[in-house]
Amino acid sequence: MIREDNISNQIDWFTIALYFLIVLLGWLNIFAAVYDETLNQNIFDFSLNSGKQLIWIASSVVLIVLILSLDYKFYDTFGFIVFGGIMLLLIFVLLFGREVAGSKSWFEIGSFRLQPSEFAKFATALAVAKFASQPGKRVEKLRTQLMLGGIIAIPPILIILQGDTGTALVYSAFVLVLFREGMSPVPLILGSSVAAIFVLTLLITNIFLYIGILGITTLLVLMYRKNLKRIILVIVGASIVAGSIRGVDFFVSDVLKPHQQNRIKALINPEADPLGYGWNVTQSKIAIGSGGFSGKGFLEGTQTKFDFVPEQSTDFIFCTIGEEHGWIGSFILITLFLILLLRVVYIAERQKWTFARIYGYSVACILFFHFAVNIGMTIGLFPVIGIPLPFFSYGGSSLWSFTILLFILIKLDSHRMQVLVR
Repeated sequence: MIREDNISNQIDWFTIALYFLIVLLGWLNIFAAVYDETLNQNIFDFSLNSGKQLIWIASSVVLIVLILSLDYKFYDTFGFIVFGGIMLLLIFVLLFGREVAGSKSWFEIGSFRLQPSEFAKFATALAVAKFASQPGKRVEKLRTQLMLGGIIAIPPILIILQGDTGTALVYSAFVLVLFREGMSPVPLILGSSVAAIFVLTLLITNIFLYIGILGITTLLVLMYRKNLKRIILVIVGASIVAGSIRGVDFFVSDVLKPHQQNRIKALINPEADPLGYGWNVTQSKIAIGSGGFSGKGFLEGTQTKFDFVPEQSTDFIFCTIGEEHGWIGSFILITLFLILLLRVVYIAERQKWTFARIYGYSVACILFFHFAVNIGMTIGLFPVIGIPLPFFSYGGSSLWSFTILLFILIKLDSHRMQVLVR
């Protein structure tokens, strides 16, 4: 049931203001990351990343106008078609794309580059929302979960074939969306357990882990000595955990490529090879730590000026904030992102339309994954997997894709008073 309303009054201008504030701060810090005072550069120089980013920002405004101009029902009606079109682009880039930094993920026409894997995120969010909101589809049912799992699995498989494992990992965030919609917490618990086993295997010598498993198993067997079924479950569980430890060793040593192994090593102990695989993380932490409480000042970062941190205008842009604006600047940026994330969750929760709610949670989970992992890898909490900080890092494909992702939600939300039923 639909009723007409003044849609412009329903647009979430607060979220739009947050978006532009973060984009503006990102643009300033992109300039800081590439600034060379000896060359008398200015922020509008189109030969610099800051000048190029300004073009992407201006074109994003055009995208925003287009997104808000389309009928809100377009995104539900054509969700699967958009998803299918982006999947075709992922296949085409495997065949005709250009390889950059070991990943065949880019279309290149002259100086213009486009990375289709970035756009697969909002396309997958649309497809998941479209499928899960159909009549008769209940996320708590195993059949629905398997079909949704198939939809979610297609993009990361194609992206891994391109050689971009970091971007592929983003799709694990959709598990949280399914959990919100009624999926059993068991897969989430199992996934967390696997992650814990993986980390422990990397940090602790295997023999000590096996001794620990044996000790815990013995205690549990003694505790349940009068219950044969529980004893069997304990032994089976212990065997699975022990096998998983061996599986992690095999995966790290024989499946991961050398540069991926080095990222794991850099996470565990970057000081072991500070001039080799530990360079990025070590220099990143030095840059952030050197900023102290209030930072060195805009364009005054020495680690930034002398290019100690690679990819500082893209994956390691947070280092610029840490060095030049210190703890205060880092706190403000993190606070802005947290406000944005909470706002997106709030928007998702106030939707009467299942499609809009599921899409909203997809937006929140994708943004949260990027935000947490990007900042985490710059301070050594996560391995370096090469994903941008949303709206902040340099990159046209990234800015476009996150802009589309967010403003589709804003468009859907602006009609929340029109959709009175599912």
